[in-house]
Amino acid sequence: MVDPIFDYQFRLILIGDSTVGKSSLLKYFTDGKFAELSDPTVGVDFFARIIEVQDGTRIKLQLWDTAGQERFRSITKSYYRNSVGALLVYDVCNRSSFEHIPLWMMEAKRHIEPHRPVFALVGCKVDLVDKDNKNGARREVSCEEARMFAEENGLHHVETSAKTGMNVEEAFVLVAQEVYNRIQTGEYKVEDGWDGIKTGFNRPNGMDFNLLEAETVQSTCC
Repeated sequence: MVDPIFDYQFRLILIGDSTVGKSSLLKYFTDGKFAELSDPTVGVDFFARIIEVQDGTRIKLQLWDTAGQERFRSITKSYYRNSVGALLVYDVCNRSSFEHIPLWMMEAKRHIEPHRPVFALVGCKVDLVDKDNKNGARREVSCEEARMFAEENGLHHVETSAKTGMNVEEAFVLVAQEVYNRIQTGEYKVEDGWDGIKTGFNRPNGMDFNLLEAETVQSTCC
């Protein structure tokens, strides 16, 4: 029996204000590196990575990094419809970026309907408020407040650092696992004309691919 390169493909979108750390989060997740200098995203950038969920099923994540600036909003909207999940990203040192999360979530729900997307609330730049960081910034969003908001809205929540790698894997694996769980229960199905979920394909005989796989991270923010 030929092993599949991947069993399913999920399309996820990262949304949130400009400069909150979306691109750095993706850079670490796909390349294992922190980008010291990161230019603002213009329109939409695309990334991909294969992971495994808990039962060993291989999932290819199509990841769309969107610009947070208002002038690119019309471009971003066209990518919502074909997404099955969204990472709602904010900067723990930027209060306004957290306060804008409900607007981003509402916009995602409106454009992804009739499908019910999986959301994760992702706080970035935790390393900036680390106690060991002598030049640390002031935390403006507590973990407790964000976690309470997530619980009230049925969201996964995790705090991350693209600089240290803290919980970066978990942010993406949480969403992928939830999407897969909904496939197993029958809530989600592969549908013609919708790219949110697609079936995978098999590895040709004699060919091997060096594909990076994620490991589930168990740690939490608090």
